[in-house]
Amino acid sequence: MKQEELISHWVHSSDLDYESMMAMYRTKHYHWSLFIGHLVIEKLLKASYVKQHHEHPPLIHNLLRLAQKCGIEMDREMELFFAELTEFNILARYEDYKMEFYKRCTKEYATKWITEISKSRQWIKNRL
Repeated sequence: MKQEELISHWVHSSDLDYESMMAMYRTKHYHWSLFIGHLVIEKLLKASYVKQHHEHPPLIHNLLRLAQKCGIEMDREMELFFAELTEFNILARYEDYKMEFYKRCTKEYATKWITEISKSRQWIKNRL
């Protein structure tokens, strides 16, 4: 794929995941909505990486590392956001952590994170 096609692929895939995240949120599957929220941001960071480096993004899921590799200047709050959102990738996936994460994912908790994911999504898309 050419660079613009690759960027478009990552953005389109992220947009589809955003719709899935919102559907999971509306149906009160909060832990899964946050898991998918991680993917929304990951894919946009990978699009940003392609734009910045003109090559395929690294095969990593750590959002903080991806953002750093994209050259995104971050304050401490943004670093913490990426670090905690990365945890959703693990916590929703593995049985050892899933029940604890499930209990944490109240409507209020999920709403806070969905709002932050939505803001970050738009911020990254504006940079593309």
